[in-house]
Amino acid sequence: MEINILKNYSKLRPSLFILPILLLAAIAVLLYSQGALGIDQYIQIQKSTFFFINHSLGQYPNLQYNLTQIGDASIFLSFLGLFIVFAPKIWESLLSGLLVSCLFSKLLKYIFAVPRPAVVLDHHDFVIVGKTLTGHNSLPSGHSITIFTILAVLLFSLMPQKPKHKVLWSFLIIIVGLILAFTRVGTGAHYPLDVIIGSIIGYISGLAGIFITRKYRIWAWIGDKKYYPIIILLFLVCCICAINKIIDENLIIFYLSLASLVVTLFKVINVYAKGYTKN
Repeated sequence: MEINILKNYSKLRPSLFILPILLLAAIAVLLYSQGALGIDQYIQIQKSTFFFINHSLGQYPNLQYNLTQIGDASIFLSFLGLFIVFAPKIWESLLSGLLVSCLFSKLLKYIFAVPRPAVVLDHHDFVIVGKTLTGHNSLPSGHSITIFTILAVLLFSLMPQKPKHKVLWSFLIIIVGLILAFTRVGTGAHYPLDVIIGSIIGYISGLAGIFITRKYRIWAWIGDKKYYPIIILLFLVCCICAINKIIDENLIIFYLSLASLVVTLFKVINVYAKGYTKN
């Protein structure tokens, strides 16, 4: 698997950044043409779309609330734990990409300071699932950035070789990403453009993570079995965190996350024990 991933990485070119940058530029031009570069106008032009999506998705609050948790990096990454054993290069890219995404998210939220829907809209007019978020950090959606950062890494790391399969794989990744990202509108946490912009930034972050990994071996230790005790300790901590989440909110997604962590933990311990025995 690692060989195929390295082959996929070697084919990537910086020109892949052009499309997402053009999409962001197109959104900026659209907002400018609508006179919506200011915070109030930005919110106003999205209100009807926000209400429509929110009411449509809000009919399934439990589903939305479970799916939106995947935008938490600790939850999403728990389902990818086995790649540490079978494809550590993916994890190298994920960590680099998530660091880039964190920088983008913190910086842009601070610059734009767009109030959340619950700050400016009447709570009786839309569906709020889970905690009522009232900060001035709506743009861009951090969950959407995280989701598409991880999916972008998976997209290019596991890209099939046949053209037909490439199209299907890319389509699947985009659809899954949008379903997960728009749960942020369904739960009343973000406006639609927050999610779209966040998704594009996430794609850029994931792609940047791959290019960083291709050039620098920052996280090369992840694939070295002598560091597995550190990884085992980290996964034990993650298991404890998952148990705490279950105690606090008792969501199905947290049970699945815990199950995935336990399976990964067992596999890592098993691989490390075999290597230790051989030595």
